[in-house]
Amino acid sequence: MSSTKKEYKKPQKYVPGINDPILPPQLAEFQDKSTDEVLTELNRMPFFMTKLDNSDGDGGENVELEALKALAYEGEPHEIAENFKKQGNDLYKVKRFRDARELYSKGIDVKCQVNTINESLYANRAACELEIKNYRRCINDCKQALQLNPKNIKCYYRIAKAFTALERLDEALESIEFGEKIDNTNKSLKTLKLHIETKQLEIEARRLKLENEKKERENYQFILNSAIELRNITNIKTSKPAELLREASIKLENPLELESQLIIPAVVLFPLSDEFDFIAEVGELSTVQDVIDILMERPPEWFERPEHKGYSSKSLLAFMETEGGGLVKAGKKLTFHDILRKEKPNVPLFDSALKVFLVPKDQSDDWLSKWDKEKALARR
Repeated sequence: MSSTKKEYKKPQKYVPGINDPILPPQLAEFQDKSTDEVLTELNRMPFFMTKLDNSDGDGGENVELEALKALAYEGEPHEIAENFKKQGNDLYKVKRFRDARELYSKGIDVKCQVNTINESLYANRAACELEIKNYRRCINDCKQALQLNPKNIKCYYRIAKAFTALERLDEALESIEFGEKIDNTNKSLKTLKLHIETKQLEIEARRLKLENEKKERENYQFILNSAIELRNITNIKTSKPAELLREASIKLENPLELESQLIIPAVVLFPLSDEFDFIAEVGELSTVQDVIDILMERPPEWFERPEHKGYSSKSLLAFMETEGGGLVKAGKKLTFHDILRKEKPNVPLFDSALKVFLVPKDQSDDWLSKWDKEKALARR
């Protein structure tokens, strides 16, 4: 037998005649339009559509689009709902959860009378809500599906997943228990149950830890307050505490011992040069001289500045403010423990910190003469 092959003929390029249009007859209407205008027109044709145009381009109805829309709703209600479900399933498989949800919603809106279809639509929409973390909507859709079929295991699982994400673990376990009454061999339910029980143990352990830490803080604060009270120390809280004191605080050297040394932050002011220093930790058994010595450990050029004339460990005198707004000279050999425990004059802490003024001896009388008790009280 012999066979004949049809010879392939390459389509001939359209060559307009003398009176023919420049474009092929099928596209003649586009010859005077720009590229963008042509694409816009093509987009209105179903075959070329890349987006939906709700009009015909002139503000009227897009007949082709309306026809496409009508196709989606052709057939019996259950057929239409089933069609939306299948399209939703296809989108769900490629993880287009929001688009899938919209199609499941359209299927639900059809209100067909077939329970199995409606059950699937609600259950599948719940799966989408779970994926996009709309946990409460997921739970509500699962409940709708379970009203149609109380044996839908996937819905019990999804409800449990949603409750777990919301950290409502008791309700999550309750949902799993309902599911296990229907199928106690379901691996997904068992795995999720184990995860929830582990999470519950972690939460309980964290709760106990926080509770113990709170009790320790309360016990420590009680011991600290008792230690301060035992020493007869007064603390005055001012209206505008120094910024540095927000991170520093009075504490016990040994937190478990009532008679342990107090560690106190100190604000040291140099009123004649309008400067101050801050020491985060000063032991109550330290002397005033100890603090002065620490602060005078500075480079030589610091002492050469005019405002620091007369500043040295030996020449500086220390003064502390009293509860009544006056000043008292703090002996250099005295410990802060001894100064703070005296009843008269009562030298308090301010915002749980020591407050010390350092002034050169040869200028101290002039500075003291200008001290105003009323202004001192008003500054608090």
